[in-house]
Amino acid sequence: MTEIPCPIISDTDPDAEGVVATWFVTDGDQVREGDLIAEVAVDKVDMEIPAPASGVIRLLAKEGDALTQGTVVARIE
Repeated sequence: MTEIPCPIISDTDPDAEGVVATWFVTDGDQVREGDLIAEVAVDKVDMEIPAPASGVIRLLAKEGDALTQGTVVARIE
């Protein structure tokens, strides 16, 4: 199982948060390594999250959720 964390948003603020702006997949979808699976909104930019591995994705966060950097947002089984 591969965990997918919220991206590192700030090197100086460990409590920095991003908001899950868009999921490009749904729970249970088959993904391939490198597929774009989500965007996280941070201030004035959106950070893309690619799939770090291939498998079935399990979403742990919903669109609109504010999450601290490093929080696991999904898993690939």
